[in-house]
Amino acid sequence: MKKLSGWILPVLLLVVWEALSRVGLFPPNLLPAPSSVALTGYQLARQGELMGHILITLWRVFAGFGIGVVAGTALGALTGYSATCRRLLDPFIQALRNIPSMAWVPLFILWLGIQEGSKITLIAVGVFFPVYLNLMVGILHVDRKLIEVGRVFRLQGFALIRRVILPATMPSYITGLRSGLGLGWMFVVAAELMGASKGIGYLMNDGQMTGRPGIVIASIVLFAICGKSTDFLIECAGGRFLRWREVQHAI
Repeated sequence: MKKLSGWILPVLLLVVWEALSRVGLFPPNLLPAPSSVALTGYQLARQGELMGHILITLWRVFAGFGIGVVAGTALGALTGYSATCRRLLDPFIQALRNIPSMAWVPLFILWLGIQEGSKITLIAVGVFFPVYLNLMVGILHVDRKLIEVGRVFRLQGFALIRRVILPATMPSYITGLRSGLGLGWMFVVAAELMGASKGIGYLMNDGQMTGRPGIVIASIVLFAICGKSTDFLIECAGGRFLRWREVQHAI
């Protein structure tokens, strides 16, 4: 029952939205009813268009997410563990973090063209910063008493990192992965405006340009479903690494 409680508000909103649309409160040319949006999605799927748009968007997000996670993990661990690296690198990275996403678009098009490289790079930039920041802060906030206890047990170097620092940092790191993935889904919209001919973002833009609000709303719903599904996967995978916390609380 607890798992189903999260569906109460979305279902209630859909029912109210459908009812208000049927009585004519919402103009169908601006905000079509949920049933109309569902029919639009069904027609796209039946024509064979929809799956191609979904798959290319998923591929872009996963590719950008992978690159962003690798870079964010490497630099976050380096700056979190080393004070010297943090003084040298962190101010510059924090300055880059405040650049708006759309400001990168013309530069990446200039460097990489309008092919997949520029789109994936833009998504990777969005993923990088939450992963980097959460990992670095997580390492800095590791309880020093835990490190001292580890040294009492003669843990040094990699053994100390694996047995003490890594488990203590994992909650912050997983939060960074989930935040990075969320930004990756936001950045893919901007990426698919960069000369894309397929993708959910392209589909949404095409619906807006041709005055078809059903396609626009269907695209937004697809983003919500795909984003939530991928976030759920990370949440479940992260839960496996955090089981020790449940044992600790039980004790």
